[in-house]
Amino acid sequence: MLIQFSFKNYKSFRDDTVLDLSAAKMTEFNNRVVTVGGEKILPVAAIYGANASGKSNIYEAFYYMSEYVEVSLHYGDDSEHFEEYRPTPFLFDNESAKAESCFEVYFTLPNDPTEKTYNYGFCIGKQGVTEEWLNSKAKTARKYSTVFYRSENELDLKGFNKAGRNSIETALNKEVLIVSLGAKLKIEKCKLVRDWFVVNEFADFGSAVTNYFMSRRLPKGFVEDEKIRKKVVDYLSSFDESIKGFRIEEVPKDDESKEPTYRINTIHKKVDSDDTAEIPLGMESAGTLKMFALYSELQEVISRGSVLFIDELNARLHPLLVRNFILIFLNPETNVNHAQLIFTTHDTWQLSNQLLRRDEIWFTEKDKQGVSTLYSLADFIDEDGTRIRKDESYEKNYLLGKYGAIPTLKTIDLIRED
Repeated sequence: MLIQFSFKNYKSFRDDTVLDLSAAKMTEFNNRVVTVGGEKILPVAAIYGANASGKSNIYEAFYYMSEYVEVSLHYGDDSEHFEEYRPTPFLFDNESAKAESCFEVYFTLPNDPTEKTYNYGFCIGKQGVTEEWLNSKAKTARKYSTVFYRSENELDLKGFNKAGRNSIETALNKEVLIVSLGAKLKIEKCKLVRDWFVVNEFADFGSAVTNYFMSRRLPKGFVEDEKIRKKVVDYLSSFDESIKGFRIEEVPKDDESKEPTYRINTIHKKVDSDDTAEIPLGMESAGTLKMFALYSELQEVISRGSVLFIDELNARLHPLLVRNFILIFLNPETNVNHAQLIFTTHDTWQLSNQLLRRDEIWFTEKDKQGVSTLYSLADFIDEDGTRIRKDESYEKNYLLGKYGAIPTLKTIDLIRED
């Protein structure tokens, strides 16, 4: 499980930024808190904020970290390619624009009987990786032990055996992460970390392009297994009972090297008879396509106990459907492997003390210098110096501006003549 994600100098976030999924000391909804490795961890984090306040940049920062762990091997001795994939720093002051960007996570591994906690992070500058570290802590230990540490002037691989150290020292270069290289070399400690990132899922529903392609990602086993298709129908029936099944037809290929593609129709029952009618899946509503696209991610993370990060979860979905989706993660009976959902949203209907704990609610705000900040409702102190109570109307107070993180509005005047 993800305990904490922090980053610095990435896009609109210039300063140290922390998204903390460890549970604060509070009484609401204690049944959903998961205890692993001595840590009390939350299954959900909801991020609110005005347009352009930086919500999507948190999603992109975590996506960048995960992606670079997977692909950094491709940039070895390829400075030109690396330059295209280097993280974007905060560009609105000269010092930050030249500085490195840093990313760090604390996490536990799914189904790990030892319940170890891991701390991994790296920094990337203009020329490559400037710092990287991996530490681990046993369940009963008080302090973390170093597995490896790397800077521009130091390479400490004390957590590896001699063969592993020699392999890393021989093959490592400035663009490549030790975790990526070590996983390729079958060093178990590196592979565990790399694989933790690989199984996490991302969905950006703020992008029309992403929506188009994700609606064409088929659930695992969907083509071959009628039982899987029945599960998808049951899943969709939670909000749309008109779909009774699917018909799948493979499209002939003009090139044998290409992956097979399929034409998918949804089957509906006619209103005036027991007959059925079919329409192409692409003609279903945007909301149905979005939920169809989310099925694959949901299926994977619930079974693996990994992290699903969604940008703009509420886009084109009814608030009750969004609530139903969130409850899958909040209910220990359906979320037996402790999967986690992190999402950005504008849907204040979910901003309720009947659904979320105060430490599961986060806000982003951007100042006049273009610097974004992230803060939790659990840590928020109002102008009277008191913390937010669990019986407050979170939605009402947020829209009134009590917690900040709302847009500053001016009248839109398109017809006035000067």
